[in-house]
This record gives sequence, structure tokens and C-alpha cells, in this order.
Amino acid sequence: MHRVKVAVILGAGMGTRLGAEGQSQPKGFLRIGTKPIIEESLARLRRAGIEHVLIVTGHCRESYDNLARESDGFVSTVHNPRFSESGSMYSLYCAKDEIEDDFLLLESDLIYEQNALRSALEFPRDNCLLLSDFTYSGDEVYVQQDEGRLVAMSKDASQLGDVAGELVGITRVSSALFSHMLAVSEQAFEHDLYFDYETDCLVTASAHHPVYCHLVPGLSWAEIDDAAHLERARSIVYPEIARRDAAAP
Repeated sequence: MHRVKVAVILGAGMGTRLGAEGQSQPKGFLRIGTKPIIEESLARLRRAGIEHVLIVTGHCRESYDNLARESDGFVSTVHNPRFSESGSMYSLYCAKDEIEDDFLLLESDLIYEQNALRSALEFPRDNCLLLSDFTYSGDEVYVQQDEGRLVAMSKDASQLGDVAGELVGITRVSSALFSHMLAVSEQAFEHDLYFDYETDCLVTASAHHPVYCHLVPGLSWAEIDDAAHLERARSIVYPEIARRDAAAP
């Protein structure tokens, strides 16, 4: 297993379900604590030993570009020029020339405790899909496994077999797996750019390069897609994350 030194953050989304708060800025610049959530994520990645972070930009790209210029080389950006007409895998595809080794893949609209990164980075397999218990937060993605390996994902748990847990949005990706994801996506892009990296591409590629499901019971995290998610993050999840991180060694 290689030590992962690079993280890729997908930050091209338009935040349409967040209303004015999502339209005026990228979702990563939502402020729940004293700093935008992207800055908190970057600080956690640095503490976890990540040496460089690549952010894929789209909507309001200037915010991320400015952040990169002020990061002393820790952050760089690559732009998805078709962010308004493509899915998450196309954003990741736009970063292909900047990725040379294994990497940690994250969403920009996540808040999470430090233990989430530690768990993903220390898992003894090159390809690791981080899972949590059910959050009942709305818009969840459930993950089916077979002997610890990813089989399928769906927002409808009744369509799956052995549900291992809920997708967090933090994934460790080997260079071999990523190469196969690129090949799968290139075929898909001939027909449609709306192709998700997780439910569409990762599941298909995992048939050739196994992706191991890693459930972390009791993990505190939240993805912020709409106003209800934002309120839950502010009132329930973020205070718990702050408490846990303060108590961590």
C-alpha cells in the first residue's frame, strides 16, 4: 500500500438547491464555523499528512483560484469548463493530467471529523470507500458490499442486497483504479457528460480493481446539498465535530 500524499477535491458544483447562498459562491465557501468549510477541510488534510490538494473548479472558480494563490503551493486548481452541463466524473476527468499517483478523493461540500481522514488513509488496502452508519439526513447514497468489496450503490436501499452503510464522500483511489475509471468514463462521455464518479464510474471500475468498503461506526459528518442539510450541519453535526476534534489526541 502506497502512502497517499495528494488529495483531489471536486468543487465544480453550482449549489442550485441552496438558493442564494449557493448561487453567490461555491458550496465550499459556505461558512458554518469561523472559516469556510473548504478551509477547514484543507486544514484537516494538512494535519493528516497530505502534501498537496488539487481542487477542480467550476461555478465561481475565482474563489478557489484566490485560495490557491494564498496557499503557498499547498493548493492548486484545474477548471471544468463544462461544469454546468456535466457530472462529477467529468470534473475528475478534467484533473487527469495533474494526477500521477494514488490520491484521496473528496467532495467540497463535506464537513467531517479528523478521524474520517485517518480511517481512510490508514485502511490497509489501496482502494477504500469510506462508509458511515445511516444518517437519515435525506438524499443518502447506500452501498452494497460482498465480502467487504463494493458491488453497487443506490439512493434506494430496497434496490440493494447486503447494505454495508452510507457513502460519505471520501475515497482512496489507486492509480490503477483511476486509469480504469478514465477508460470507463471516456466511453460514457461519447453519449452523455452527466456521469457520476461514484454510482456510475466507480461501481463499474470496481469489477476490475476491487474497492473495499470501510465502515466507521458513529462517524460524524455531513454533506450539504440543500437548506435542510445546511441547517442540520450547523445545529447538530458541526458542534459534534468540533467537540470530537478538540478531544482528539
